[in-house]
Amino acid sequence: MDVSKIKTHDVLIVGAGLAGLSAALEISEMDPAVNVAVISKVHPVRSHSGAAQGGINAALRFDDSWKGHLYDTVKGSWFLADQNAVRILCSEAKDVIARLDKYGALFNRNEDGTIAQRAFGGQSRKRTCFIADKTGHNLLYTLYEQAMKRNITIYWEYFVTSMLIEDGAFKGITAIDLMTGELNYIQGKAVILATGGAGRIYGQSSNALINTGDGIALAFRAGIAVKDMEFFQIHPTGLLNGILITEGARGEGGYLINKDGERFMKNYAPKFMELAPRDFVARSIHLEIQAGRGIENEYVHLDLRHLGKEKIESRLPQIREIAMNFAGVDPVVEPIPIRPTVHYTMGGIDVNNRTQTEITGVFAAGECSCVSVHGANRLGGNSLLEAVVFGFISGRETLKFIQNRGLNTISKSLLTTEEQRLSALLSNSNGEKAAPLREEMENAMITSFGIFRNENLMQSGLIKLLELQKRYANVVVEDKGKIFNLDLVRVLELGYMLDLARIIAMGALARKESRGAHFREDYTKMDNANFLKHTLVRKDESGALEISYKAVNIEDIKPLEEIRY
Repeated sequence: MDVSKIKTHDVLIVGAGLAGLSAALEISEMDPAVNVAVISKVHPVRSHSGAAQGGINAALRFDDSWKGHLYDTVKGSWFLADQNAVRILCSEAKDVIARLDKYGALFNRNEDGTIAQRAFGGQSRKRTCFIADKTGHNLLYTLYEQAMKRNITIYWEYFVTSMLIEDGAFKGITAIDLMTGELNYIQGKAVILATGGAGRIYGQSSNALINTGDGIALAFRAGIAVKDMEFFQIHPTGLLNGILITEGARGEGGYLINKDGERFMKNYAPKFMELAPRDFVARSIHLEIQAGRGIENEYVHLDLRHLGKEKIESRLPQIREIAMNFAGVDPVVEPIPIRPTVHYTMGGIDVNNRTQTEITGVFAAGECSCVSVHGANRLGGNSLLEAVVFGFISGRETLKFIQNRGLNTISKSLLTTEEQRLSALLSNSNGEKAAPLREEMENAMITSFGIFRNENLMQSGLIKLLELQKRYANVVVEDKGKIFNLDLVRVLELGYMLDLARIIAMGALARKESRGAHFREDYTKMDNANFLKHTLVRKDESGALEISYKAVNIEDIKPLEEIRY
């Protein structure tokens, strides 16, 4: 596979969700002369940001402050979030909501015209702004409209295969145009990675099929450290097939009930009940099912019936539609069967609070990055906020970076190496198919690195992942064609996921404590003395993986030894 086209732009943004579009808009608005291009493997409005339902947080009420939001976020993170980054997230939230409102986002309103806010888990105030239960969808379309208004270049259905780094600096990317099968070299002065999360490593999840951790793996392969990947959020309420039922359903007053009709959260989080942080609620549901109090020993119920038809149709119309179409129940008259589902990547590319990585010219924002504002557990409503706040920041910082910089020249050998790698993959006709390998990976991740973890399970999981990586070296692409070769895409995605699965396993095994989404049956307590620190995994010069640690930034919020809700 030869490079058939060369494109040149000042700034490349990989990913067209909320973080990527926010970055592009910031650059375009600050300096319209800058040539910015967005590269996405799907059309922008199919980005996974559009699946976010419940809302976006900001302290807007007269009885609230961004400092309260800051405290709730740091506590909810099990004190692993960097407080300087959380301060930026929360203090800029109000202005971000105003900017989205100005762009035309259709936020629900109170009778006096102010933006309505609902309750979300782990928060001491109602501070989640929402657009019914389609918040991400509306925000994504809003930002895409703004991008079109500014004529921002977007290459959609382009699959990025490598990030080219030479002499410690970014030179460009290679990407397959799926429409033609041509390999493109896209040159730029800087890149912003905004590719979203990696939930599909676990198979069935709330994540779109595109969430395969591409950007995180690209950064890791380029030598950038990946941070805190052992913390993978499992959302409490998904349908049995993994489709998400928003936390907004509980924020509007929904109950979780077991087979006896009991609101069981009173036994686990008596103060916050159904609105405890997600890690608490997910574990509680799992324990109820394990104890035999689940329905058919498989799930519990989310009961919205007492909210009434009018409230459900005005505040949760999509949830009603999803429940009817995918679970066969109408939540107006019967409860929804739910169980925990893999949801969000708390870890990611190690960046500072200006979204910079350790490699010159490489920035990252949104779910693929780890700044870190979520720590060991993300509060609902903070993900869309992070994507937009740090998307804007990455745009500003990248714009500063490229001033008075020219394009970097690149060695032909870098391109040749990538061409040869892809050609060899396509030419291989004798090997294993990707689909069975992927299924084995998904099973290993769910079994060994799910809600509850222990040494033996994780060791056996890591052994399995190492075996799968060896077998992947002989994987075969069955489709040898060029146009929309999704078989090739799935094979490349599997390589990304196997890299990240191993990183998750290594970080989880090394962290001998329970904190947030990482709950170990053999180390059940949070251990601030030994593990109040970030996990970093990178490749050494020989290609082997190495773990190191970095201190958590603590300002004026002192970590507790135990967390209750």
